[in-house]
Amino acid sequence: MLDSVLLRIAKNSILCEFNSSYNFDKNKLLQSYPFLKKEGASFVTLKYDDHLRGCIGSIVAHRSLLDDVAANAVSAAFHDPRFHQLHENEFSHISVEVSVLSEPKLLEYEDFDDLLKKVEPYIDGLILKHNGYQGTFLPQVWEQLPSPKEFLGHLSMKAGLNPSVYAEHPTIYRYRVEAIEGGFDEILPL
Repeated sequence: MLDSVLLRIAKNSILCEFNSSYNFDKNKLLQSYPFLKKEGASFVTLKYDDHLRGCIGSIVAHRSLLDDVAANAVSAAFHDPRFHQLHENEFSHISVEVSVLSEPKLLEYEDFDDLLKKVEPYIDGLILKHNGYQGTFLPQVWEQLPSPKEFLGHLSMKAGLNPSVYAEHPTIYRYRVEAIEGGFDEILPL
């Protein structure tokens, strides 16, 4: 079960940009929650009244889970190029979701039809890599794109490619996530 401390780290990291009293003692957190020391890959997604408001993350673990969640939270709130910076007056409408990714595993497939059969809707997050292009969708994206064909088609476009790229047999990785979500109305001290 994903610990709510990750959600509190994400929220406090964002709030700290507005008010330093939300700063937290990193060493104390690492002592209290040793799993935060391990390298981890996470995504932090912000939604405004259930509409995407920011989403930034790491596909591959390269820093401590604590540092990854904190940095991705700040980036989702203030540095996602698709959105303006988050403002305090939005907090009552904002929900925060922290997703921790499993290690991506290569998905072997023969052709596009085989890929469609092997992809597990609502469970798999996918990474598409081809000729220097890359894109990923978290499993949560299945809510908007429920068929494998639709999901894969939009994934190719997110990567800057055409859906016909699957004829060229791009590299596909799959991963799973554990996610926890909450609003800014539920701020607990760290």
